[in-house]
Formats: sequence, structure tokens, C-alpha cells
Amino acid sequence: MRTLLVAEDNPKNMRLLKLVLRPAGDRLLEATDGEQALQLALREKPDVILMDVQLPHKSGIDVMQELRDHSGFASTPIIALTAHAMKGDRERFLALGFTGYIAKPINTRTFLEEMEAIVRGGAGP
Repeated sequence: MRTLLVAEDNPKNMRLLKLVLRPAGDRLLEATDGEQALQLALREKPDVILMDVQLPHKSGIDVMQELRDHSGFASTPIIALTAHAMKGDRERFLALGFTGYIAKPINTRTFLEEMEAIVRGGAGP
């Protein structure tokens, strides 16, 4: 069983993500701010991290960059979840160090497929 860390500060988005992810049988860890996400990741060493880019206390970008500085997270898939869906944003997030990018609002029918494609080595749609 994999462990997924979901870092999302919006309660509605968190509920939707849990609804989509739970049937896959993965263990889910929840963080509602950047500092909590960083501490949970360092303690639990999740297999996949779904990171809202705009988190309180510490941005998802800052958390991802701090995790990348730890050798144990160099190859951990860290997927940006963001409402930033402007042209060029995907490339910008990948250049910053995210493994992939999924725009919000998420499509509940395709989210798992998109996430798995990124985890397997793609960068997402």
C-alpha cells in the first residue's frame, strides 16, 4: 500500500480529493498548511505528494523545494495542484522542481489516471 500526502487548505477541495483517492486503497495523510505538509513529509516519507501551490504559512513551492533539498525526496513524485492554469504555468512548475502538474478544479473522472501517469514518469497533461 502506498502512502500519499495531500496538502490542501481548502476543505471542499480536500474532501473531493479524498473522495477520489480513497477507493484506490492508498494510505492518505492530510496537511492543511505548508509547515504541516513539510513536517508530515519528513516524518512519514510518503510515496507520492499532492501539493497545493498556495498554502498558508509556507507555500507549496517552498515546501517542495525544501523537500528536494533532502536526499530522501530527490525522486519522490511531488505533483503541483493549482488553479494557475495559464499558458506557461505547467512548464514553470516543472522547471521549479515539481514532478507534474494538475490544474484545479480537478476532473474527478480523470484525476487518478492523470496522477498515475505522472507517477509513472510523465509530467501530466
